[in-house]
Amino acid sequence: MALKPFAFCTASVFALALSGIAHAQEAAPQDAVGDGSASAEDIIVTGVRASIVGAINARKNNVQIVDSIVAEDVGKLPDNNVVEALQRVTGIQVTDRAGGEAATITIRGLTDPLTTLNGRNIFTAAGTSFALQDISANLVKKIDVYKTRSADQIETGLAGQIDVQTRRPLDFDGFTISGLVRGVYSELADKANPNGALLVSDRWETGIGDIGFLVNASYTKAQFRNQNLQAGAMVPFATATPPAGSGLTPLQRIFPGDRNQNWTPGLDAGLPIAPGSTLNINGVDTPYYLSRDAVIASDLYGERKRRAVNAALQWAPNDRSVYTAEVFYTGFRGKTFNSLNFSFVDWWGNLGDNPGSTFELYDGTNIIKSRQVGAVAGFNSGDTATNKTDSYVYAFNAKWDVGDRGKITADVAYQDSKNETSFFAIRTDRDPLDINVDFNAGGGLPSYSFGNQGVLTDASAWTVGNLFDSGTKNTGSALTVMLDGEHEWDEGFLRRIKAGFRYDDRKADNYVRDQGAGGLGITLDQFSQGTPFTNSGFFDGRADIPTSWVLADPRSMDRDAVRSLYRAGAAGAGGLLLSDQLTFGHVFGIGEINTAAYIMADGEIELFGRPLQVQAGVRYVAIDTDYDYFDRGNGFARTTVSTGSSKWLPSFTARYGITDNLRIRFNYGETLRRPAFGDLNPNVSLTGDLSRIGFGSGSAGNANLSATHSKNIDVAVEWYFERNSAIYATAFRREISGLVVPLTAREIIPNNYLPRNETYTEIFNITRPVNASDGVLKGVELGLTYFPTYLPGPLNGLGFTGSATILDSEQTIPVVDTNGAITGSTKSAFFGVSKLSYNATLAYDSGPIGARLSYVWRKGFLQSNEGRSFANPIGFWRAPEKSLDLQLTLNVNKDIGITFDAVNLTKAKQQNYYKFGDVGNPQQFNSSTLLIDRTFAVGVRFKFD
Repeated sequence: MALKPFAFCTASVFALALSGIAHAQEAAPQDAVGDGSASAEDIIVTGVRASIVGAINARKNNVQIVDSIVAEDVGKLPDNNVVEALQRVTGIQVTDRAGGEAATITIRGLTDPLTTLNGRNIFTAAGTSFALQDISANLVKKIDVYKTRSADQIETGLAGQIDVQTRRPLDFDGFTISGLVRGVYSELADKANPNGALLVSDRWETGIGDIGFLVNASYTKAQFRNQNLQAGAMVPFATATPPAGSGLTPLQRIFPGDRNQNWTPGLDAGLPIAPGSTLNINGVDTPYYLSRDAVIASDLYGERKRRAVNAALQWAPNDRSVYTAEVFYTGFRGKTFNSLNFSFVDWWGNLGDNPGSTFELYDGTNIIKSRQVGAVAGFNSGDTATNKTDSYVYAFNAKWDVGDRGKITADVAYQDSKNETSFFAIRTDRDPLDINVDFNAGGGLPSYSFGNQGVLTDASAWTVGNLFDSGTKNTGSALTVMLDGEHEWDEGFLRRIKAGFRYDDRKADNYVRDQGAGGLGITLDQFSQGTPFTNSGFFDGRADIPTSWVLADPRSMDRDAVRSLYRAGAAGAGGLLLSDQLTFGHVFGIGEINTAAYIMADGEIELFGRPLQVQAGVRYVAIDTDYDYFDRGNGFARTTVSTGSSKWLPSFTARYGITDNLRIRFNYGETLRRPAFGDLNPNVSLTGDLSRIGFGSGSAGNANLSATHSKNIDVAVEWYFERNSAIYATAFRREISGLVVPLTAREIIPNNYLPRNETYTEIFNITRPVNASDGVLKGVELGLTYFPTYLPGPLNGLGFTGSATILDSEQTIPVVDTNGAITGSTKSAFFGVSKLSYNATLAYDSGPIGARLSYVWRKGFLQSNEGRSFANPIGFWRAPEKSLDLQLTLNVNKDIGITFDAVNLTKAKQQNYYKFGDVGNPQQFNSSTLLIDRTFAVGVRFKFD
């Protein structure tokens, strides 16, 4: 159904474009291919149209294939952060919209874009990438998304490069003050929050040249509520009449390894779902049913605050040199409280006085759709978490013109980033209850109720259980020096030679603390710390489920008092540490030197009387890394590893102007994806048997991981058929070797560091990353921007911009046994790749009114593989995603505008389901549903200069 509005919209807009072609042929010609300047007859536009047209000009004038977002003024991107602003760019897909904002971005389906700020690589703490959502859209002058790469660009990021550009004082003619104030209302949280930005800039003509100073600051606050409803994973159960000799009672759960290794969790396609399918139980072919093990409701309340400041000082002593000193700061503060209600649905006892449980199967399967089950266990958990990040970039840049045609640029930057998190949770357990559940009552949503619903909100019916107390600390820093020089010529084949050098000294450290304890054995109403919390209105009436439950609320507690109670009253908790005793254990420390050098040349010849431009170059990169890893399971014992590698990366681009308005481009380049620092850590991080399935889980890195390498080909056709309008298409192919995939093996780790409570285990599924896959990603991008010049009266100013991306991907996936040995391979789509995505924006800009109505949609995609612990298919798929957003601006005068913004007007949801190959679907294998927030914002923008 999602294709239908796209088809109608696209057809009507393309018809509009074709009807205007006759007018386009009479328009003044565009700039000659490659001269990098606009035609003298180009129309100067402002407002909404200015930002859209600015994006066209950025693509037209760049040698590489670039899509851009241009903000005409501070705060004039209709989004709260950079990720959301990018969702309407060709080839961009965004996802993970929890908390009222998008958080994950892919370019053409790949999840590792290089993030740069004013051309400088940036990162968050001990990571290798930057959390782009931490950059307020209010600070942005322009965002360039590079789909191809030249030799003078940093080599990492298979997906491409996202360069965020901020403003500098010499961009302005003189004194300027500009800003915005907005109130943003969150519907799910029922809260209104502030969003503001202020830019102050001035420049002066002095006896030593022009001097400019700018400060641009932004503050955002968001209170949000995430409501997630989930049907648990699948496990096998005996039928109502198990055969003699199996040893099973009717509808008894069949655990893996119980009775002669009867089934293996985590098979790619899960266990067979055909009616009558059997397992070998005690040597007997035993039919089984598949059913969910639990129903889970998560009601999370959160608040985040983001502060950002960009300050720049510029000095231009003459018209041949500019010196820029700047600092960029982003600060994030987040806190969440998760009210979790978890009920097992895996018991085979009686329901009240009725003998046996009742159930209903999906037609033609052995999958249980609904059940009445007696005496199932359950728990609640009050989880509170905090997250604090501070990142600084200090930079100095100098540009000199040398002679008539030469340029030299020098850049020195130092970064420092710190992140610290904490997690504190208390479980509460209840006595068994009867439950009546339908795992998909419609639309992927389960419904369920308990025999005694009053227990859910009765604090005297819940026993204070396990304590979880942990935290992390991450630090990162880098000193980067870059030097570039170039020389240009006006005539002959050779038009430019450019060469440069980059030196980067990176440090990263990760620390962790973790402790816990078993239950106290007292009821919640007897717990002397804090006040129990009872939520209300869960899931907004969209599902037939309990809407309230009570649990312990760590937010209202003195944590040291809680730790002391557990030390005195919980078994094995005597070793719990208090706040003044808590220390972080060092997990890894990394020092990495990255040295790169490049040389490239631009040339131009005439071919059939038209200019053919070529650019060729090669980049050499050498990396030397020293790793220190510390084993949590062995007293943080230290292991040191040193590695080194080098690579030559060629690139070539050709751009040919068939006419003044029609051009084609070809690009070949090679890029790298380096392993995340945490993925290199060989030591194991463990999680207990939280769901009581018989084993825990764990993860570890692989110190032998190498960089993933991609060979990239792009071919583009662009037609600038009218002023401020264009149609373009790009075909591309990525041949990627050494893709990292997770391999899982069953391991026994005795006497491990996990807390000694009922979740303790010594059996784990341990997942490690390996370079064990190769793949191909290919596709086509189509884009149209059209502002017709012939529309009459009030329709003048109406325009459209939209794009579609069609992707096809395939990678090899190793098949492993329970010991983690590779026994074969299969094929799979790339994670995170939607085969089709599109966006469409109807824009209007006339007189005092500016408006955008935008719709984005992406087809369902394979998000990840689950942890190989259950009987369902391992593929975790995301259902199609969409968002309809509106922005309105009323310009009171040339200096002041009033804005209204609305995000997710249709109240779209985010849903997941299980699928692998031909097995699985959203109906019988539904998993989770997250309500996506709808927000409304009213604000005022101003600019005085």
